[in-house]
Amino acid sequence: MNLCFIFCLISTSLVFTFVSAGSNVTYDSRSLIIDGQRKLLISAAIHYPRSVPAMWPGLVQTAKQGGVDVIETYVFWNGHELSPGNYYFGGRFDLVKFAKIVHEARMYLILRIGPFVAAEWNYGGVPVWLHYIPGTVFRTYNQPFMYHMEKFTAYIVNLMKQEKLFASQGGPIILSQIENEYGFYENYYKEDGKKYALWAAKMAVSQNTSVPWIMCQQWDAPDPVIDTCNSFYCDQFTPTSPNRPKIWTENWPGWFKTFGGRDPHRPVEDVAFSVARFFQKGGSVHNYYMYHGGTNFGRTAGGPFITTSYDYDAPIDEYGLPRLPKWGHLKELHKAIKLCEHLLLHGKSVNTSLGPSVEASVYTDSTGACAAFISNSDDKNDKTVEFRNASYHLPAWSVSILPDCKNVVFNTAKVSSPTNKVAMVPEKLQQSDKSQKTFKWDVLKENPGIWGEADFVKNGFVDHINTTKDTTDYLWHTTSILIGKNDEFLKKGSEPVLVIESKGHALHAFVNQKYQGTAYGNGSHSPFTFKNPISLKAGKNEIALLSLTVGLQTAGPFYEFVGAGVTSVKINGLNNKTIDLSSNAWTYKIGVQGEHQRLHLVDGLNNTKWTSTSEAPKGQALTWYKAIVDAPPGDEPVGLDMLYMGKGLAWLNGEEIGRYWPRLSEFKKEDCVEECDYRGKFNPDKCVTGCGEPTQRWYHVPRSWFKPSGNVLVFFEEKGGDPTKITFARRKVV
Repeated sequence: MNLCFIFCLISTSLVFTFVSAGSNVTYDSRSLIIDGQRKLLISAAIHYPRSVPAMWPGLVQTAKQGGVDVIETYVFWNGHELSPGNYYFGGRFDLVKFAKIVHEARMYLILRIGPFVAAEWNYGGVPVWLHYIPGTVFRTYNQPFMYHMEKFTAYIVNLMKQEKLFASQGGPIILSQIENEYGFYENYYKEDGKKYALWAAKMAVSQNTSVPWIMCQQWDAPDPVIDTCNSFYCDQFTPTSPNRPKIWTENWPGWFKTFGGRDPHRPVEDVAFSVARFFQKGGSVHNYYMYHGGTNFGRTAGGPFITTSYDYDAPIDEYGLPRLPKWGHLKELHKAIKLCEHLLLHGKSVNTSLGPSVEASVYTDSTGACAAFISNSDDKNDKTVEFRNASYHLPAWSVSILPDCKNVVFNTAKVSSPTNKVAMVPEKLQQSDKSQKTFKWDVLKENPGIWGEADFVKNGFVDHINTTKDTTDYLWHTTSILIGKNDEFLKKGSEPVLVIESKGHALHAFVNQKYQGTAYGNGSHSPFTFKNPISLKAGKNEIALLSLTVGLQTAGPFYEFVGAGVTSVKINGLNNKTIDLSSNAWTYKIGVQGEHQRLHLVDGLNNTKWTSTSEAPKGQALTWYKAIVDAPPGDEPVGLDMLYMGKGLAWLNGEEIGRYWPRLSEFKKEDCVEECDYRGKFNPDKCVTGCGEPTQRWYHVPRSWFKPSGNVLVFFEEKGGDPTKITFARRKVV
């Protein structure tokens, strides 16, 4: 997931756009030091491929207006190295353009090269092709993995050098990452893992960037590597070396969602409490993960079952709008902390207990200047305390900031920022051809099962991921069974039961071309069982199974070896017997036909025969829909309302909107809250909403993807829905 990481100070210097020379970057026990000046830094995670280039300037400026100094992003290996040595840096993956936009905004940049990132991103950001290079084991002291990891890391470092983006060259990059939260997993890899972690650190240093390194959750980080923290709370974190600054690499202001899961929210009072406590306890670099979560466009969502939305309940929402009061309250917090910056970084500190759960941290210098943080960590009771001959009221679970040790300029529990309410205002699809009196759809129905020539035939089952290599979500399995016309169950009119077992992630079942139902798993390995009565006829009966992946594993020890797919197929109640089809000859086909015909692209194969209709079929599985539409009016962000569809993929003008699946949350009503109590330590199940509702109803379609008219909107519906109820929605502050 968004887990912690190993940073490196890629450059020994930094400068903004208005300075022509580079600046030296070092550190001591208090902070990073830039050109001889200690710096207190507030950073915001914004992942460039989870938005689009047209959004980047606005996102960066909104973060800056929120009191942020630094933008942080991962580098997504599998988005850049599409096959060995085949690199891509266009569109949403234009890393150089993103870095230059940060530079133009006169902000710093943290570049988390990884190149393993986790981050709820498909396969943790590692290219799937790497798993199929013989002998490769991810994130271990393994020569094939280390070779390709070092090669990609060097490529990114050299690209940044060529574009003069490191601080020493006058660019914005002050920090960079190698690996990602390895300390969580090295015990699984044992001594091999320790060797790999040490190698990774040495490899990064060898990139000729003259850098100190930072490694998150690497409790035995070797010198000169600095260990850092990521969590909901890092105030008690202490670096293993007294000569290293206290850095919080990930503070989670919300959490991600999964299809069928809950909708978690972290109250801003608690986020502010955690940040204020971190700086109260001597922290100097703080990063929000995420500040803008964005969207997992296309098939980039990991999982299984990570939603297309990666909103994260972040200060800037998925569509690029400030989330109030969260954004505004944190902006005021940042102002208050900055008022204390000099004393936090240069003053002497004294911590004093003012009573149970109440603590004052006082920073002073030789001039007599004074700043104080007074915290009440009681999660139930307000407190009134005496501090320097004055009385102060402290709400439960709050921190008061006093830049002069007298006047409270900010309390984390007192929210004065306005609250905005955001609505998704529906807009009917408007077709571009105004000569048509009724809305026209182009429709193409696929037949269940094998299309064209089979890819292969095999007795028994194959692993889904090893077969598709993640080139598609889809893998067809077909077999047949002969039924005699005198079989007993036909005479009785009884229906046998099709029973399918799978280790993930989902499947759609068809018998004799008829859709029988869908099943899917839960949890990291997603095992599930499909059971459904089926009708069989005398003679040959075809059973066709469309196995699905819904995002690959993103992290964990040896996660690349976690498989998926069908493991058993039986028919119960066939003449009072169970027939096991598992060892049958199964015919396989990778992908669905429309993918191969490029129906989702504007330049799809010209010989594809769409059927035009004013009455689009409803409830029909394996169906492609296409409409030519106008852009929604106005300039607000746009979502696509897919509430009445089943499951599938969507595109606009060939751009991948992503997987849609209005799957209902399986959490019970009593698991949700109407109002969240911010007091006390947070966890992702504390403040959940959306129980019994679709986990994701609206799907972000960036405005920059639209033309005024003639927009090609394409859907592939797997199980059946009602396309006539699809609408756009403008995200509007009301």
